[in-house]
Amino acid sequence: MRGDGTTPSQIPGPPAEGDGVDAVAAAGGLHNYQLKLHAEYGPVVRFPLPGAGMAVSVADPVLLEATAKINKRPEKLFEFLAPLQESGNLQTIPADEHGPWRRVMLSVLAGRPSHEAHFARFAALTDELADRWAERAAEGTVALQRDLSELSLRMICQYALGSGLESPEAAGRVVSAFEEVLTAYLTPGADTSGAERALAHLRATVDQVLTAHRERGADERADRSDLIAALAAAGESPARIRDTVLMTMLAAHHTTGVAISWTLYLLARHPDAAKRVVDELDQVLGDRAVPEYGDLRRLTYLDRVLRETMRLYPPGPYGAREATEDLVLGEYTVPAGTTIFYPFWAVHMNPEYWPDPQVFDPDRFTAEASAQRPRLAYIPFGVGPRSCEGAALAVVEAQLVLAILLKRFHFELASEQTVTPIERFVLWAAEDIHMNLTPREPAHA
Repeated sequence: MRGDGTTPSQIPGPPAEGDGVDAVAAAGGLHNYQLKLHAEYGPVVRFPLPGAGMAVSVADPVLLEATAKINKRPEKLFEFLAPLQESGNLQTIPADEHGPWRRVMLSVLAGRPSHEAHFARFAALTDELADRWAERAAEGTVALQRDLSELSLRMICQYALGSGLESPEAAGRVVSAFEEVLTAYLTPGADTSGAERALAHLRATVDQVLTAHRERGADERADRSDLIAALAAAGESPARIRDTVLMTMLAAHHTTGVAISWTLYLLARHPDAAKRVVDELDQVLGDRAVPEYGDLRRLTYLDRVLRETMRLYPPGPYGAREATEDLVLGEYTVPAGTTIFYPFWAVHMNPEYWPDPQVFDPDRFTAEASAQRPRLAYIPFGVGPRSCEGAALAVVEAQLVLAILLKRFHFELASEQTVTPIERFVLWAAEDIHMNLTPREPAHA
């Protein structure tokens, strides 16, 4: 028998008072609130989730398996993305629409041949940033998240859209426009007039990309790495294509840029790990300043550092699904219609699977250590059929950028700054992350 969509009262949790906003604010954010709830009530907790009513949060990877095939997101939680989309909310479209759309996305974003084909251009864009940083380093600090978000945006435009933004300045304007739109629409009662102008700029930018795409020849449009061409060939409408482009730009530039930033931050705080990364780069690359695609698989410690960073600072700190049938989560039955909340950070901090979870230890991700954990103990890109389509691309981009930057520079945190994670659309640093850069001497093979 199907449930009535209400959260069963026997699941432990805080008193069901209000909409949860005050409790989240008092805890210092939704992440801290989740850690507090799971520490107090256990691996399955019911709680008032702002914007979604009563929800069930699951922090145990074994119990998460019961939710892994759900292909439905709670519509209310993703209403804030509606202004970016004119063809229906791509984050909440029904499963029968989402499945074919996702397959097209994966055909472009997850393909190794396509990654390799774009690798040299990604490296050139990263080298441009490194050259600018080298000039700026003599004068002061660099702001990691701002610059790396701009770089990631230029890379995703080059990769998925068949066109790069013409300059870092143009990329910066797009990053700022996204920030203005999301800040306004995530803040109840905020003045959205500036956000509407920013959204118009975003749509005009995408329209320029679409126009350039239509003007290219048929051979270029057939490029399997071109997301626009793939969506058009699949019969998607022009509105759906533009919405997909906007969402791809939004998701890719935020998540990849902040993941790289947090990695450099942790390496600056852990010089022994930074030395191991640099020694590995020197061993694999020798005198070469830029890796080739095939080098990435040999940068095993760098890969472990990136994974451990995304455990401690997952770029997107939460996820959510709506149960489409009754679910059994341990000793509890959760009715269909319930919002299932994925607290990525709480999962990644579960001491049963991550001893001393606050400690930065890349060797958690050796093959032997990983084999001892449930597969959903580590979920930085989400779970199941609504997980991130660009996960494989994001890892390739991050590894490449880190390899180039760490080969060229020694990173040291600027003095007298406090780096505070804040929960927005992604896990951002409140005042960015400022670094002093020192050029490294070339290694000798």
